[in-house]
Amino acid sequence: MAGMWRTLRASLMTPDTVETTMSRRGFHVKDEATRRRLESVGASFLTGFRAAVEAREDADIDRLELIERQFRGFAYEGAAMGYAILDGVAPGGNRTGRFLTGFGEPHVYMAYVGIGWAYAKLPRWRWRAVQAPDPLLRWLVLDGLGFHRAYFETDRFVRRQEVKPVAWPPDVPGDYPTHAIDQGIGRASWFVAGADPDVAAELISRFDESRHGDLWSGMGLAATYAGGADPDELKKLYVHAGRYRPQLAQGATFAAQARLHAGLATEHTHLATGVFCGCTPQEAATITERERDALPPDGVVPAYEIWRQRIQAHFA
Repeated sequence: MAGMWRTLRASLMTPDTVETTMSRRGFHVKDEATRRRLESVGASFLTGFRAAVEAREDADIDRLELIERQFRGFAYEGAAMGYAILDGVAPGGNRTGRFLTGFGEPHVYMAYVGIGWAYAKLPRWRWRAVQAPDPLLRWLVLDGLGFHRAYFETDRFVRRQEVKPVAWPPDVPGDYPTHAIDQGIGRASWFVAGADPDVAAELISRFDESRHGDLWSGMGLAATYAGGADPDELKKLYVHAGRYRPQLAQGATFAAQARLHAGLATEHTHLATGVFCGCTPQEAATITERERDALPPDGVVPAYEIWRQRIQAHFA
């Protein structure tokens, strides 16, 4: 009976894969191969989500290891959302915390982003039921929230460039959450643009220039981690970034670190860091790790932003 309930719960909670298709979302389609690739990202995410909400025990999630390596990280991102949703609606299980330190640890960067997807679905007062304990990586939760906004409310947050502040985390002063959300919006804009560098650059150009740095950072992360562009297109995106090339490169280093930590680096990872950073994924990841050392406590400018700025300085 319990197994039947978990299956029914998963069926009721998991969105239809049609919701992640380019046609349903109204995203630009560059070509058929790229469309299939970007839609596979969404399908893998939902596979991970369903695996989490129907899992009987923690080890059940290891079936995600069967997913193709270029898409596997997205499945673990979806799983994090699933566990976070369950913690939000049925508190006390600490499913998210166990996932972050267990099967999800190799994919910890993607997992924190997945928690942000859950925040987009949970009422604000339930956020505290979901663990996001790392004081540095918790900003990726807002990156995930921004991605969700741009992906599912594209007209509002990408085409009309609306701003909707969030007072979180509660223990950090200042308005940095809007910057973290913009990083997620920039990441989602790579999907909205269908991995077309001309369309992607044009989307960012519509935003107020004060937001461009964060948007280009997110764009660099998505173009490196999700892929969908050939060498000439990556070079074109690099040219479009102009004065924001350090931010584009910093996003690429985050993507490289996430893939290497999970053991999921691909040929495209090497290609993108070569174009955006002028180095290998291993060298890019080393920069992120080195600049993470000896960060100050959070203030009006949180340690996470200081970390990002230190990385960007390497590519200025």
